[in-house]
Amino acid sequence: MTDAALSPSAPSLTRTPWGTAPDGSAITLYTLRHGPVTARIMDYGGVIVGVDAPDRDGTLADVALGHDEAGPYFDRATASYFGALIGRYGNRIARGRFELDGRAHQLATNNGPNALHGGPGGFDQVMWTSDADVTADGPRVTLTRTSPDGEEGYPGALDVTVTYTLTADGALRLAYHAVTDAPTVVNLTNHSYWNLAGATRDVLDHELVVHADAITPVDETLIPTGTLLDVAGTPFDFRAARRVGERVDDADAQLQFAGGYDHNFVLQGAAGALRHVATLSDPQSGRVMEVHTTEPGVQFYSGNFLDGSVTGKGGQVYGHRWAVCLETQHFPDSPNRPDFPSTRLNPGEVYRTVTEYRFRTQS
Repeated sequence: MTDAALSPSAPSLTRTPWGTAPDGSAITLYTLRHGPVTARIMDYGGVIVGVDAPDRDGTLADVALGHDEAGPYFDRATASYFGALIGRYGNRIARGRFELDGRAHQLATNNGPNALHGGPGGFDQVMWTSDADVTADGPRVTLTRTSPDGEEGYPGALDVTVTYTLTADGALRLAYHAVTDAPTVVNLTNHSYWNLAGATRDVLDHELVVHADAITPVDETLIPTGTLLDVAGTPFDFRAARRVGERVDDADAQLQFAGGYDHNFVLQGAAGALRHVATLSDPQSGRVMEVHTTEPGVQFYSGNFLDGSVTGKGGQVYGHRWAVCLETQHFPDSPNRPDFPSTRLNPGEVYRTVTEYRFRTQS
């Protein structure tokens, strides 16, 4: 197959009032255009509301699940973390507890016995201060917020900046920056649900490559056991392209725990360096999305909990396995696993990480 590059065009940026947040703040929807790709970002929850990308014939479709208005994002039952900015800690922390320097910290347990995605009042459920401009790299939206000491149980005041830039080569770049005034833990990510068919069908025929030799296997509550599992000979071997649905229902204990894929993959290459870690493609439309990141892991989630109870854009019902999430991250439960890459952030240090979702087509 040959790859088709996305043709560049002049970048543009528009701002649209998009309702009112629960706290009374006015929400703005930012539309970024650059080349044939368009991205829509709102400042409530830092949500990627939509991404329009062309198929091999140039036909555009929105490849990110979500809603046509702001209201459904205020309720987790309908928000489902669609496109959300996740913090302070993406993924799970066992029993919602961890220690720093001998001091115990208790978080809300909002996922069975565990803490998930920053808690009930996580970064996806708050207003962010927003600004936007057009730079040499492309149109961008910059979100800033101070998470106060003790918010959702996390120590230290955390100053966070997240910048979304749409580049000429079809990449949506997310750059995260944070500093703290006291020791804390940080693991920021984005929780977009991707469907390269334009969310018109499930993703079981999408093909996936993940450059990872191991996963962090989990227990029945989806907390890592602390070991690594070699992917060779398992349903988790995506080192060569494999259909998402090829082995998702195998009689494998790890798949049964999660109802499919919902696992952290240990990425090849040096964490801290921006590198190509995964490729999702839809052979029918020809759309391709590459994931590049500086993070050591990526959570591959196969939409197991989508069950047809949420109606999204254009009245589309989001059925079982209607999307794939590829959440770049540090490993789940790292604050309780000293052998995992550390998520600790100290005063005087700077948390920086970058992830790019690069869109192209193949014939």
